[in-house]
Amino acid sequence: MNTPFLPLSKPSITEGEIAAVAEVLRSGWITTGAKNAELERTVCEITGAKFAVALTSATAGMHLLLKALNIGPGDEVITPSMTWVSTANQIELCGATPVFTDVNRHTLMVEADMIEPLITERTRLIVPVHYAGASLDLDPLRALAERYAIPLVEDAAHAMGASYKDQPTGQSGTAIFSFHPIKNITTGEGGMFCSEDGQLADKIRQLRFHGLGVDAFDRETQGRAPQAEVIVPGYKYNLPDMNAVLGIGQLARLDAMNQKRAEIAHTYLEQLKEIDEIEPLQLPEYKMKHCWHLFVIRLDIERLAMNRDSFMQALKDKQIGTGLHFRATHTQKYYREKYDISKTELPNTEWNSERICSLPLFPDMTMEDVQRVVTAVKEVIAEK
Repeated sequence: MNTPFLPLSKPSITEGEIAAVAEVLRSGWITTGAKNAELERTVCEITGAKFAVALTSATAGMHLLLKALNIGPGDEVITPSMTWVSTANQIELCGATPVFTDVNRHTLMVEADMIEPLITERTRLIVPVHYAGASLDLDPLRALAERYAIPLVEDAAHAMGASYKDQPTGQSGTAIFSFHPIKNITTGEGGMFCSEDGQLADKIRQLRFHGLGVDAFDRETQGRAPQAEVIVPGYKYNLPDMNAVLGIGQLARLDAMNQKRAEIAHTYLEQLKEIDEIEPLQLPEYKMKHCWHLFVIRLDIERLAMNRDSFMQALKDKQIGTGLHFRATHTQKYYREKYDISKTELPNTEWNSERICSLPLFPDMTMEDVQRVVTAVKEVIAEK
């Protein structure tokens, strides 16, 4: 009997959630409407955020943020290279310059003392990244941003359900979440902009739908007012109701799904701790709650005598999917050629970029699946 392929990730979607999407499709109103508004309210209830704006992706949130802050040519935005390329892409596309910071070697998250030397008179924004489901050490980062009067916006794509010192991610400041299918909850594609700054949230809401003076869905008229006018040129990033209703169902199960993720992650930690060739990410020492978006290991490629790509292929040959989160942005062709950053400038990022690998982690995995992964990892190492 052929062994089924175990993917890196798979969204957990119930029949009830499918039925809710079907109900929206039958309703006659499938674009931004009442379900979108309910999703925003629910995110506010769960995170404690004062304002939430649903969008078609977290990338859309970053794009609109840069436009709302009027960031453009001559401006600089400090952000880690150890993240997905979307943030740097948006910075480049608005004409500004991404300034890449290094990260902690063992948590892959940026720290305040890494950012401060990079601040110049052109710095307009700081975008640190919550990584793999762990929370940033926010107090020093916020103090630094306040001291220099520079906005700080958290890339919280990995952090739905995480917390820092008992405060849910998104409760204070400004954070952007992702609802991509591999994230802790999904809307198919989607994201959420959360902020305690009402004026900024209003600007994002306006820019997400053509720059009109009213939203795509007016809560009072249950539609769009006929006299709506363009206040500023905007974009088309509003989330349809057929996506939003899926997110509503997902949020109702967030705690349970994150608990299952935690059980899987802790099983991995226990089962892999005796393998010298593998080093999982370290948990931060400050108080925080991990939501286990990813389970990331680093390979001792010298001891293993195998590079990361070969290791991933060997697991694939054993029907185990893996992921790479991430190949550092500054090593991608465009950024490598434009900025020519040496390995000595971002040593922790470079070291991890060559060694990291994500193992399967999703709520519908069984403990038998986890054991399959562990067994396959041990076999690959033994066969090297």
